[in-house]
Amino acid sequence: MADVLVGRGCSWEFDSEFLRIKPENGKAPKLLSELGERVVPYEAIAKVTLAPGKRGTVVLRAEPRRGADPLMAAAAGQLRESADPYRLVLPAEKESLADYYAEELRSALTGRGPAAGFLVAGPEPPRAFKGWDGSATFDGDTITLTWFWSGATAAKYAAGDQRYVPADLEGVEWHAPEGASGCLRLLVRGRRPPPEADKDPASVIFGLGWGSTHKSLPFAAAVLASIPTAVLAQGSKELPSAVSDVAGLIAKLGELRDAGLLTEREFQLKKAELLSRL
Repeated sequence: MADVLVGRGCSWEFDSEFLRIKPENGKAPKLLSELGERVVPYEAIAKVTLAPGKRGTVVLRAEPRRGADPLMAAAAGQLRESADPYRLVLPAEKESLADYYAEELRSALTGRGPAAGFLVAGPEPPRAFKGWDGSATFDGDTITLTWFWSGATAAKYAAGDQRYVPADLEGVEWHAPEGASGCLRLLVRGRRPPPEADKDPASVIFGLGWGSTHKSLPFAAAVLASIPTAVLAQGSKELPSAVSDVAGLIAKLGELRDAGLLTEREFQLKKAELLSRL
């Protein structure tokens, strides 16, 4: 049975290969509650710290490796400390216990550098939020942006409601809704977005009370996490056609060689060139 460390609003469960972060119903910060239970492999963590907190508390924090968690990748350092899902706040009298677990956790870490890919699962779809000029939904297959007549610019209305699949995208930008600013922007492959987000039909503008972090950030992370898988799946569908085309060309080259129109060396050089395209 895994060891459990209970803190303010959530608990950490230490298993042999991963850390399980569980929000407490009704007491966890909004972002943690929205994310639900998260499983973080130890290979996704870069370091662990323990420091004094406010008002008689200590804070145990796990810092994920860069690129390991789609949520933190989408946040890009913009999260307020109180919303950090990798913080566990404990009473000061539990400092010795927290220090013990910090050391145990450090001994289980396997890497500190940037991760080659996401090691933590993204928030599960469906996801949705409302911004100032429109709403966004993601059902796991399609991202839909729907404009509000009361907030959208003429440029967005002219473009109409938008639909994208993850394979259409090369990334997601999330700008925290601080005050009246902020937006979520989908980076569409092969498209250069306009400088102003309010004129970009692939973005939703936040506003005071619109696009709140605990809704818009998990949305951004869910979309971001789905992009590599979608691109890989699309590539695997296209690969058989590419292989067939190259195989046909090599067969024709073989016929030209057999007819004496190509030397063996010329055939081998062209064959190598064609195979390098796969």
